[in-house]
Amino acid sequence: MHPVVKPALRQAWRDLRHVQFGTTAAHAVVMGPVDTATGCLLSLFDGTRGLPRLRDEARAIGLPDGQVDALLGRLAKAGLVDDATGGGPAADALRKRPGAFDRLRSDLASLSVVHPEPGGGMGRLAARSAIRVQVRGAGRVGAVLAAALSAAGVGEVEVLDGGRVEPWDVAPGGLPAKAVGERRAAAARQLVRQSAPGRAPRAVRRTAGSPPSVESPLTLVIVAPRDGLAAYAPDPGAAEDWVTTGTPHLYAGVVEATGVVGPLVLPGGTACAGCLALHRADRDPVWPRMMAQWSTPGRRATGPGACDLALATAVAGTAAAHALSFLDGELPASTGARWEVSSPLLDWRSEQFRPHRDCSCGAAGQTQGERASKAGTPHDTMAGVTASTEQCHHADAARRLGFGGAHV
Repeated sequence: MHPVVKPALRQAWRDLRHVQFGTTAAHAVVMGPVDTATGCLLSLFDGTRGLPRLRDEARAIGLPDGQVDALLGRLAKAGLVDDATGGGPAADALRKRPGAFDRLRSDLASLSVVHPEPGGGMGRLAARSAIRVQVRGAGRVGAVLAAALSAAGVGEVEVLDGGRVEPWDVAPGGLPAKAVGERRAAAARQLVRQSAPGRAPRAVRRTAGSPPSVESPLTLVIVAPRDGLAAYAPDPGAAEDWVTTGTPHLYAGVVEATGVVGPLVLPGGTACAGCLALHRADRDPVWPRMMAQWSTPGRRATGPGACDLALATAVAGTAAAHALSFLDGELPASTGARWEVSSPLLDWRSEQFRPHRDCSCGAAGQTQGERASKAGTPHDTMAGVTASTEQCHHADAARRLGFGGAHV
């Protein structure tokens, strides 16, 4: 281990005996009392020294044996120490790709603040390279979202969409103006490749007689349609396969100058598209009739929708952040909830969704045991979620189904 005081947290002495690490209320920590000798020892925790060398240097400046380990324990308990060599084999491989690693240094700094254990941020960052995400939609929201995930180190981001790029699909960070007229799927694939941090390691070439490669399972599907109605009022039929196979999926889009992020659906544990439709029909019995009219091919929006560039970019960035939080092992605030924002006031608000008792997904409790047996590959650990009672309900459901763990 090569301990380093987390460089992403600014340090300042509050007085002669207390040091504050960090500025914002979410992550700031005050440590004290800190004497002069301990302050000198702190400066040696810079990631260039292993523990044996640190102990030798501590003795050289007159500190008693055990001082290094005691300080390391205090820092670790406060979530202030990282391991410059930690993260496991995948992290070691990433460090050997300096181009990609340098591109991701800001992401690593953020993860090191969020995840307190030494090497935890680097481990999660490196683990992203083995993750496969599917984005359904390559408009102003979907393309920017896919590019952000690729740039953040997600190893495989595939984008599904039909037709050709229209001028109103173009967005900074998304499809470029030169892609107008190209097939959306092809233009989105090129965007994802160009956004990736460095060139990924070349795949092993298979020879005759080699066993066929097995496609990695989807960790997450993100539904970000060009017509945001499909994100605001998702079709239960379109999500049926994901519910059956236990594939987590997240909705995001813009419809009529209103942006939505969520819900993140953990099949069998949180409300699905069918639950949303049933709850809406309970509140508004004529809603299914109107949805049928809006979904009729002759009445679907064919031209550009009310999806202004700034709002679409905000939705794409928020959805990407929620997706990465889940991929890194947390349960973001969109789990079983939808975040909604409308122009011109842009006041984000959330709505929680409970599983509907009449939905066949089983999340309401009637068939939880059956659903859990069908859920996809479980994650390894469970993120610490301490929030509202509703979020705790989702966290408990996710634990039962094996969702929400870090891929480390």
